[in-house]
Amino acid sequence: MGYYVKVEPNVKVYVEDLNPDGEKTIVFLHGWPGSHKLFEYQFNYLPRLGYRCIGIDQRGFGKSDKPYEGYDYDRLSDDVRCVINCLKLHDFILAGHSTGGAIAVRYMSRHNGYGVSKLALFAAAAPSLIKRTNFPYGVDEEVVTKIIEDAYTDRPKMLSDFGDIFFFQHITRPFSDWFLGLGLQAASWSTIAIANTWINEVLFYDLREINVPTLIIHGIHDKVVPFPLGQIQNQSITNSKLVPFEFSGHASFYDEQDRFNEELVKFIEE
Repeated sequence: MGYYVKVEPNVKVYVEDLNPDGEKTIVFLHGWPGSHKLFEYQFNYLPRLGYRCIGIDQRGFGKSDKPYEGYDYDRLSDDVRCVINCLKLHDFILAGHSTGGAIAVRYMSRHNGYGVSKLALFAAAAPSLIKRTNFPYGVDEEVVTKIIEDAYTDRPKMLSDFGDIFFFQHITRPFSDWFLGLGLQAASWSTIAIANTWINEVLFYDLREINVPTLIIHGIHDKVVPFPLGQIQNQSITNSKLVPFEFSGHASFYDEQDRFNEELVKFIEE
């Protein structure tokens, strides 16, 4: 079932809540520029095993409200906390992909891991998506500024190009159109604002604050969030395990969905 949760006086976010009576709960935070629907191939599978799956559309994306402000990691992690409070969740697994992984990392430090028993990061954009002084990993800042420029001039083309590097395996034309549609559901201003957040914010301190068991799944062919970032997360998070996916790009949950689902279930049950 789906419903809305108020996170600010004039802002509501959409929540998809599958199998609400499930014994264990996984809260999924999607990556840019999609929505909770990116996890379709987990939501088809995990509830059948008895898990409760909660997908949150971040503000500005999917079915959520699209305000002009609030696209920094602090506010986005506060939105997650509002959903956690509203649903009275505790002892759940927090799972984040890409920018959703970055938001999950900020949630862990800013909210002291409130309610989270385990953390799962999939190609998380942490500690910094872009290369910085004394941090030679990630992508060049120009890659992100080009995304921003292209979003201002031809957002559909920018999103289509992004879809071309998102997946490792060949995807069908209808699937490519579906992925583009998810990106077009977002507001242009939120799409641009998140890209600016990649430039403006880092999560070095936040990673060191995490103290729950953490699974890191990262595709070795990831062209969006390069694989070395997964290795750095593994080094920075005390109780973490890195599982490299040899046949995945940025979308291990689709590129190798069977293995992905198996690894996630194994981690939940450990």
